[in-house]
Amino acid sequence: MSNVLILPIIIPLLTGMVMIFFRRHIRLQQWLTVISMLLTVGISIFIIHRISRQGIIVLDVGGWQAPYGISLVGDMLSALLVLVATFICLMCTLFAFGSMNNDHKVHFVYPYILLLLCGVNGSFLTGDIFNLFVFFEVMLISSYVLLALGGKKIQLRESIKYVIINVISSTLFVIAIAYLYSITGTLNMAHLSERIATIGQDGLLTTVSLLFLTVFALKSGLFLFFWLPSSYSAPPPAIAALFAALLTKVGIYAIMRTFTLIFYHQPGITHTVILCMASITMVLGALGAISHWEIKKILAYNVIVAVGFILFGVGMATFDSLTGALFYLLHDMLAKALIFILGGAIISIFGSDKLRHFSGLLLFRPSLGWLFFIAALALAGVPPLSGFVGKVIILKGGITEGHLIMSVIGIITSLLVLYSVMKIFIHSFWGETLLSEGDQKAAGTSALLPGSILVTLIIAMGLGAEWVLTYVEQAAEVMTNPSIYIDAVFKRIS
Repeated sequence: MSNVLILPIIIPLLTGMVMIFFRRHIRLQQWLTVISMLLTVGISIFIIHRISRQGIIVLDVGGWQAPYGISLVGDMLSALLVLVATFICLMCTLFAFGSMNNDHKVHFVYPYILLLLCGVNGSFLTGDIFNLFVFFEVMLISSYVLLALGGKKIQLRESIKYVIINVISSTLFVIAIAYLYSITGTLNMAHLSERIATIGQDGLLTTVSLLFLTVFALKSGLFLFFWLPSSYSAPPPAIAALFAALLTKVGIYAIMRTFTLIFYHQPGITHTVILCMASITMVLGALGAISHWEIKKILAYNVIVAVGFILFGVGMATFDSLTGALFYLLHDMLAKALIFILGGAIISIFGSDKLRHFSGLLLFRPSLGWLFFIAALALAGVPPLSGFVGKVIILKGGITEGHLIMSVIGIITSLLVLYSVMKIFIHSFWGETLLSEGDQKAAGTSALLPGSILVTLIIAMGLGAEWVLTYVEQAAEVMTNPSIYIDAVFKRIS
């Protein structure tokens, strides 16, 4: 039954490969994409149910047991992220059906979305740090194509920047892995944790851990986010929503996994660095969000603020703070997909993302307007929406652990996030109507179905937070007690 772990990786991969042979059959590609994603969502729910009842699932690929073979490990952290990532892909794909033109569709946009999902799910499920690199690369190769697809000047310019940044970070990733292997003689994450606990995390290993942190910071937008606002502003809205909801989150997951399982012995150095980077990220991200008047830039800087806030919880590394960080991470994936989808719809209607050039859309698109309003409140953490619960748990953990300044930064930046997104709402939907039905560049109605589903989920996650927390706390228990993960990988009975 542990073979089920490979399905969230293999289903998108095989479906995407098959679809390459049906390039001009757009409707068939759309059906296959939706069916494969629904199937993956169902399997992810089954995996979560199984883990909640029987504990961590481990698949030794090819029958070679850890640490010699390749292991896939499904704990509650990875399983929850696989479920939400697949669901977000489904929502963004539904939005893409009506918002992307046929040029994109016949040039394999759906196969590349599925390949990206394969890389994301593989990153969450692998138990081997080298294969984490491999799945990162699968995800990045798809993102390179999706970013450049369309061939606009801005896309090509940002693609070059994006590729260069990721090639540098991938090179550093390989160097860090090589150093780690030369010291410990293993790449299996559970085995690495055991080895480092035995030999001690000395200065050299702490330096290697900071090299890993630099790599993951580049990928997640933690402090080293200079590439992100422009890159996320270049692709079509559906792809931008996919990037905002997923790509930085894989980097966050990598930090959560490595600094709770492998490099947790020198928190005075590593976790303090994470906290400092997180606080600077929140401040700079919030300042960027309020200083811009383009929807794409405002939303992109909001991605950065959330990265800082989630890693504030990870840096404290207590049970409560990790619970809050994971809950907020799940919320943020849904909320970012939602706000980017709705923002993309606004841009498509006006044909511009400059707030000073339009107003009064509420008259024509009231449903879109109120969905955006709820999304804005969710991003800021207004109760009873899902963002509130995660924020309260992280801030409570910050005050308890004595990080008062960071907690104040978290509150202030949340207010600035609210200001930045309400600025979009007020300027887009309120005021004098400058647009008639005939002047609209697009209908924007393709955002209503995925937008409504995501809003419903965000409300349900907020109202049913206690139920969701039972699963999140199970994930946090493994993060605060690495022996649970290690014993499961080596099949030790405690």
